[in-house]
Order: sequence, then structure tokens, then C-alpha cells
Amino acid sequence: MQGHARLDEITFHTRLHRPGTLVDVGAHDGLITVPLARLPGSRVLAFEPLPPAMARLRAALGDAHPNVECIAAALGDQAGEITLAMPVLDGVAQEQWASTAKDYAAHLSARVDVQRFAVPVQRLDDHTIADLTGLKVDAEGAEYEILRGARATLLRCRPVITLEVEERHREGSTWSVPAYLDALGYDVLFELGGAWHPMSALDRATMQRASPDPAVFEASDPYVFVFYALPREHAPAMLARLQAAA
Repeated sequence: MQGHARLDEITFHTRLHRPGTLVDVGAHDGLITVPLARLPGSRVLAFEPLPPAMARLRAALGDAHPNVECIAAALGDQAGEITLAMPVLDGVAQEQWASTAKDYAAHLSARVDVQRFAVPVQRLDDHTIADLTGLKVDAEGAEYEILRGARATLLRCRPVITLEVEERHREGSTWSVPAYLDALGYDVLFELGGAWHPMSALDRATMQRASPDPAVFEASDPYVFVFYALPREHAPAMLARLQAAA
């Protein structure tokens, strides 16, 4: 596919922005929430289940972004309560690995411990959003359940979507997540080397090789884990906009 300058999730959402509601799933301490809140005509729902991260998110937002609603919950396909597992490596919390989809029990060692939190879990569909224009998902293996719980919203609103999906967090997820989105009428792509590529071009053996152990820092080069989903009926025009803005 035609090339373009390398982009990230913030740039993608900025270039394809339409006024409306943006949802940040796994907002952590606001790295993407704050730029989304600055987009014109935006309202942001920021979901973050990890208590210390939510505290920092609220502090980062302060009173400067009244258009952001912080929701201390995970998202999934059933409402209720769920366990959030966070590995602790050499006494340091690895917040970026906190997950509702895995418990890290297989990786316990002298270096790795696990801290668990009972957190609320909600379905995005239960928020009955009428104007969702963008969705960002960073959930360490829980992407499939999050999308299942957002099915009606995705079909109704047709937002653009960015997702971080990694085999190391959930084996098979780079197959199941795009397949689910394909069934909802989305084209799922990734960016590499200044060009767009379809999911069929993802070589998992060379582009998605990474250790699932928090104590082992190794990954393939390149390591492709950010994916972009465009509603199929608008995908050609959206790709043209992205390429024209490069």
C-alpha cells in the first residue's frame, strides 16, 4: 500500500478526528487521554482500573480538562467485578503489564511477584454512547472481551480504532481480534517502514516475538503491536486522508 510518514496512535486519532466522544481504554496516567482531550469538540471517557494509575491520571487532568470523565473500571463483555493482576519485578510495580486477562502465576520467581486488585468491569455498550468517533484500547490481552462488550456501539457509531495487541499477553489474539473486527466490517492494518500493511502481511514469527515473562526483556525487531481499524465503508477515504497529511 502507498507509503506515508511513520505515525503513532495520537497522530492517527488527530488526523481522523471528528467531534464527538473518544474512549481511552487503559488510560493509565493520561499519555493519550490528554492529547485526545485537546482535540476540538471532543468528550473523552478514560477507563483505568489500576488505582495508583487512576490517581495520577486525575492529578494530570486537574481542572484543565472538564471534557474528560475518568472511570475507575476495566472494560469487558460482562459487567461485575474482575481481578486485575500486576507483576512486580525486583520490588517495582510493572503497571504497564497490569492485566485482567492473565495472572502471571507461571512467572513467579525470586524476582517476580504479583499484586492483585479486585476492580469493577463494565461493558462499553452499557454506556449507550451515541457519538463515539474514536476508540483506543491498551489492555494487555483483554482486547477481545472489550470489543465483544462494545459490539452494538461499534456497529452504531463506526469509530476509528487503535489497539495494542500482543501474542505475549494472549496467544492467538493477533488472529482473534482482527477476525472479530473483520466480522463487524472493519479493515485492520498496521504501519511499518512508512507504509500501511493488511493483517495478512503480519509475520508473527518475526514481528510478534516477545517474552511473556516480566523479568525477560527481549522482542523481535521489528516488533509490531499497534494496529489500526477503519470502518470498511470509509477505509479508502480515511487512508487517503492519512497519506495526504503525511
